[in-house]
Amino acid sequence: MNIVVLVKQVPDSGAERTLSSQDFTVERASASNVINEMDEYAIEEALKIKEAHGGEVTVLTMGPAGATESIRKALSMGPDKAVHISDDALHGSCAVATSKVLAAALGQLNADLILCGAESTDGRVQVLPHMIAERLGIAALTGARKLTVDGSQLTAERQTDEGYEVVTAATPAVVSVWDTINEPRYPSFKGIMAAKKKPVQALSLAEVGVDAGEVGFAGATSQVLEYSKRPPRSAGTKITDEGDGGSQLVAFLATEKFV
Repeated sequence: MNIVVLVKQVPDSGAERTLSSQDFTVERASASNVINEMDEYAIEEALKIKEAHGGEVTVLTMGPAGATESIRKALSMGPDKAVHISDDALHGSCAVATSKVLAAALGQLNADLILCGAESTDGRVQVLPHMIAERLGIAALTGARKLTVDGSQLTAERQTDEGYEVVTAATPAVVSVWDTINEPRYPSFKGIMAAKKKPVQALSLAEVGVDAGEVGFAGATSQVLEYSKRPPRSAGTKITDEGDGGSQLVAFLATEKFV
C-alpha cells in the first residue's frame, strides 16, 4: 500500500508563540519549531499499517527551508522517504491555497491512503483533510480514533463528543486521526542515523503545477487585519470560610451562571 503522511512544522505549543508585526503571519524564524503533535500519531498509524500490510510510507511537507529539520525527525520514526514543497511564494497561504498545493502534489504521488493529524496546533481549523479529499475526488474519514484496513476497504471509528461513529470507505481516501488512535514510537539511534540517508525530494510550485498567483497573500481567501496578545490572567476570587463559606461559594457560582 502506498501511504502518504502529511506533516506540518509548527511552533512548539509549549513555548510562547507570536505573530509577525509586518504581515501578521506566525513568527517561525525565532520560534522553537517541531512536528505538529497530531501528525506524529498519523506517522505511527502509517507505520503500523505498513508493518501489517506492506508497502511504502512517504512524508509530505509544505513549508520553508527550515522544515527540513522536522522532515528528518519524521523520517527517523520509520517512513521511507519524503517530499518537501518549498517556494517563497507560499508565504502567507491560507488553508484553501494550502489544500490546492498539497492536492496537486498528492496527485503526482498516487497514494492509496493519505494520513494526517486531525488539526494543527497553530491553526486548529480542522478543514484541510476535507478540502484535500474534495479536490482529489476521494473519500474523507476524519477524526479517527481507530482505523482498520482490509485490502482496499477502510473502517474508522470517528471520535465524537458523545462517543464514536463507525464509517467506511474504499481506497484511495484521506484519513485524519486524533491522539487517541495510538502511541507514537520514539526514534531509535539507528532510525536517526538512517534518516540522514533517506531521500527527500524538493518540489517548487511550478513542479507541482500551481501558479504563484493562486497562493501566498495574493491568493489568500482570508486575512488577519489585527491581533493582540492574550491578557494576563487576573487573580481569582478568594473565599474565606468564617462559617458561611458554602453560602459564599454558591453565591459566586450563581453569579458566574454555573448554578
